[in-house]
Amino acid sequence: MNKSELIEALATKKGLSYKKAEEIINVIFDSMTNALLDGDRIEIRGFGSFVVKGYQAYTGRNPKTGESIAVKSKKLPFFKVGKELKEKVSG
Repeated sequence: MNKSELIEALATKKGLSYKKAEEIINVIFDSMTNALLDGDRIEIRGFGSFVVKGYQAYTGRNPKTGESIAVKSKKLPFFKVGKELKEKVSG
Protein backbone atom coordinates (compact mmCIF):
# COMPACT_ATOMS: atom_id res chain seq x y z
CA MET A 1 0.00 0.00 0.00
CA ASN A 2 1.34 3.41 -0.91
CA LYS A 3 0.35 6.88 0.33
CA SER A 4 -2.34 7.50 -2.31
CA GLU A 5 -3.91 4.10 -1.60
CA LEU A 6 -3.94 4.93 2.11
CA ILE A 7 -5.65 8.25 1.38
CA GLU A 8 -8.22 6.50 -0.82
CA ALA A 9 -8.92 3.89 1.88
CA LEU A 10 -9.46 6.60 4.51
CA ALA A 11 -11.72 8.59 2.21
CA THR A 12 -13.82 5.54 1.34
CA LYS A 13 -14.05 4.10 4.86
CA LYS A 14 -14.96 7.39 6.57
CA GLY A 15 -16.95 9.01 3.75
CA LEU A 16 -14.52 11.89 3.31
CA SER A 17 -13.50 13.72 0.19
CA TYR A 18 -10.14 12.70 -1.24
CA LYS A 19 -8.78 16.19 -0.48
CA LYS A 20 -9.84 16.04 3.21
CA ALA A 21 -8.41 12.53 3.61
CA GLU A 22 -5.16 13.71 2.01
CA GLU A 23 -4.94 16.60 4.49
CA ILE A 24 -5.42 14.21 7.42
CA ILE A 25 -2.74 11.79 6.18
CA ASN A 26 -0.33 14.68 5.53
CA VAL A 27 -0.86 16.04 9.06
CA ILE A 28 -0.14 12.60 10.52
CA PHE A 29 3.01 12.08 8.45
CA ASP A 30 4.26 15.64 9.04
CA SER A 31 3.72 15.26 12.79
CA MET A 32 5.59 11.96 12.84
CA THR A 33 8.45 13.39 10.78
CA ASN A 34 8.75 16.43 13.05
CA ALA A 35 8.75 14.24 16.15
CA LEU A 36 11.61 12.13 14.76
CA LEU A 37 13.53 15.28 13.76
CA ASP A 38 13.17 16.50 17.36
CA GLY A 39 14.62 13.20 18.60
CA ASP A 40 11.31 11.94 20.00
CA ARG A 41 10.15 8.36 19.91
CA ILE A 42 6.82 7.49 18.29
CA GLU A 43 4.94 4.55 19.76
CA ILE A 44 1.69 3.25 18.29
CA ARG A 45 0.48 0.48 20.58
CA GLY A 46 -0.22 -2.77 18.77
CA PHE A 47 1.54 -1.54 15.63
CA GLY A 48 5.11 -0.59 16.47
CA SER A 49 7.49 2.20 17.33
CA PHE A 50 9.74 4.56 15.41
CA VAL A 51 13.04 5.87 16.77
CA VAL A 52 16.08 7.60 15.35
CA LYS A 53 19.27 5.56 15.76
CA GLY A 54 22.69 7.11 15.53
CA TYR A 55 25.49 5.27 13.77
CA GLN A 56 29.16 6.13 14.27
CA ALA A 57 31.59 6.81 11.44
CA TYR A 58 33.50 3.82 10.10
CA THR A 59 35.85 2.77 7.33
CA GLY A 60 34.06 0.91 4.55
CA ARG A 61 35.13 -0.60 1.25
CA ASN A 62 34.08 0.18 -2.30
CA PRO A 63 32.87 -3.25 -3.52
CA LYS A 64 34.04 -2.63 -7.11
CA THR A 65 37.57 -1.40 -6.41
CA GLY A 66 38.22 -2.62 -2.87
CA GLU A 67 39.31 0.92 -1.99
CA SER A 68 38.84 2.01 1.63
CA ILE A 69 36.42 4.88 2.10
CA ALA A 70 35.42 6.88 5.17
CA VAL A 71 31.72 6.63 5.95
CA LYS A 72 30.44 9.56 8.02
CA SER A 73 28.35 9.16 11.15
CA LYS A 74 24.63 9.31 10.48
CA LYS A 75 21.19 9.12 12.00
CA LEU A 76 18.53 6.90 10.47
CA PRO A 77 14.89 6.19 11.34
CA PHE A 78 14.27 2.70 12.67
CA PHE A 79 10.94 0.85 12.98
CA LYS A 80 10.39 -1.88 15.53
CA VAL A 81 7.26 -3.95 14.92
CA GLY A 82 4.79 -4.30 17.81
CA LYS A 83 3.79 -7.61 19.35
CA GLU A 84 0.18 -7.54 18.09
CA LEU A 85 1.15 -6.75 14.50
CA LYS A 86 3.86 -9.40 14.57
CA GLU A 87 1.34 -12.00 15.75
CA LYS A 88 -1.26 -11.00 13.13
CA VAL A 89 1.25 -11.20 10.28
CA SER A 90 2.71 -14.54 11.33
CA GLY A 91 -0.74 -16.02 11.83
